[in-house]
Amino acid sequence: QVQLVESGGGLVQPGGSLRLSCVASGRFFSIYNMNWFRQAPGEQRELVATISSGGDTKYADAVKGRFTISRDNAKSTVFLQMNSMNPEDTAVYYCNTGGTSGYWGQGTQVTVSS
Repeated sequence: QVQLVESGGGLVQPGGSLRLSCVASGRFFSIYNMNWFRQAPGEQRELVATISSGGDTKYADAVKGRFTISRDNAKSTVFLQMNSMNPEDTAVYYCNTGGTSGYWGQGTQVTVSS
């Protein structure tokens, strides 16, 4: 069983930045591939970024060049640094491991608005 707890969401103005964190329970964090998903109102949940156990990263086209996923295995934590944010980034952001049938955090609300 893996528990994931996100933090760092909030309200930010267009062009601003936020950093999300996700702390994982369990002893084997370093071998997990970790994902950030998001779900906007009325939309399907979409994959935003992935980081492998070896540190390889992938991003959705909508966030490439603006968002950075990273991990600290010593702290069992994965991060999502979000820069140059725009209103289309408004969503609930979820931490995940194991894909859609895996483990999910409770989500953290991110709102981009002036």
